[in-house]
Amino acid sequence: MIDRYLTPEMRALWSEASKYRAWLNVELAAMRAQANHGEVPREAHAALVQKSEADPLDDTFAGRVAEIEAVTRHDIVAFTRALTERYGEDARFIHHGLTSTDVVDTAQNLLLDEALGLIIADARALREVCRAQAVTYKHTPTVGRTHGIHAEPMTFGLKFLNWMATLDRDLERLEAARGRIRVVMLSGSVGTYAHVSPRIEEEVAAAWGWQAAPVTNQTLARDRHAEVLAALAIFGTTLERIATEIRHLQRSEVREAMEPFGKGQTGSSSMPHKKNPILTENVTGLTRVLRGALVTGLENVALWHERDISHSSAERVILPDATAAASYAARRLTGVLRDLVVFPERMLHNLQDLGGLVFSQRVLHALIDEKGMLREEAYSLVQRHALRSWETGEGLRDLLAADPENPLSDEELGAAFDLGWYLRHVDDIYARFGL
Repeated sequence: MIDRYLTPEMRALWSEASKYRAWLNVELAAMRAQANHGEVPREAHAALVQKSEADPLDDTFAGRVAEIEAVTRHDIVAFTRALTERYGEDARFIHHGLTSTDVVDTAQNLLLDEALGLIIADARALREVCRAQAVTYKHTPTVGRTHGIHAEPMTFGLKFLNWMATLDRDLERLEAARGRIRVVMLSGSVGTYAHVSPRIEEEVAAAWGWQAAPVTNQTLARDRHAEVLAALAIFGTTLERIATEIRHLQRSEVREAMEPFGKGQTGSSSMPHKKNPILTENVTGLTRVLRGALVTGLENVALWHERDISHSSAERVILPDATAAASYAARRLTGVLRDLVVFPERMLHNLQDLGGLVFSQRVLHALIDEKGMLREEAYSLVQRHALRSWETGEGLRDLLAADPENPLSDEELGAAFDLGWYLRHVDDIYARFGL
């Protein structure tokens, strides 16, 4: 991910030095279990732990690995040689009985676990803003739109409540995906434990509170990673859904809500009046990255025999990029919703702008339920006046009142055009969420 879209936490997490610290974490965890069973000297493990804490792997170490890898063309070999240079002869017991992917895949799961933890925290923060705004605008009338056309009255708060409920499902998916990659694989070259006992893998997993992968070949099956990317992509659709709504509400013709516009901010290099929805457009673009990463993640599942490395190069890009993009987009959208500029009077104006057309269904039901008209007859009567209202701008209620074929009295028409009637169950909906 380019630096522009990296949060500080994701930048640190996906750095080369962080990757090598995760590799060392796996190596030392395996070494500790092996020392417990007399397979490597306890003193060597203790010395390496002490040295790694006193002199943690940093950017200089990452640079040295890169220098060695330029010759070996193998990253784990370069890593273990650089460890020996840095920590001395005790490092010869590192990687005992393991294959490269044992370390790489298990360490990658450590990084993914931390990345998903950050994203879950971001999603919860976004959910909390949606909850707060849902309460604030619980009874703020606005027009509901279907197909982009005015439909019936609703409240602005219901939009936020709907988003909050979707984020609840996103959080469930992200937590489930996080659980799926909390597995340890230390099973050797083709998953037979030929050079490392299954008990080593089990002890490392138990120490971390994770699970030992029940069966592997040389890699963890990539459906686990695809599930992570799927959860991120679906989370991205929620972010895009919210961002798209804000973008529509900010349109000049609508002007019901808009992104915050900071002091000194400019919207256009040529048009000083412009206030563009650049933040939510940015979010929309980043969610496309998440969907693209999922496609690649799905293609990574099918590998040759016990493994090939066709997935490896792709994962070096898509896993950091997808997690970073999800975190950045979520934080950006949280800021937008928290500081959203809302125009309730404009909402009411737009609600009333079409001369009462949004009350047409209530009139239809009044004709059927109270006057006994056939549905087709009632629909035809209301539609005839509704279409004329569209064309002329005359109020629907006025047109109906002037029609001798309309059997509804002025009082009955007034009841049919009552805004409160449409919003009478809002509290019931909120009660489902304890609000």
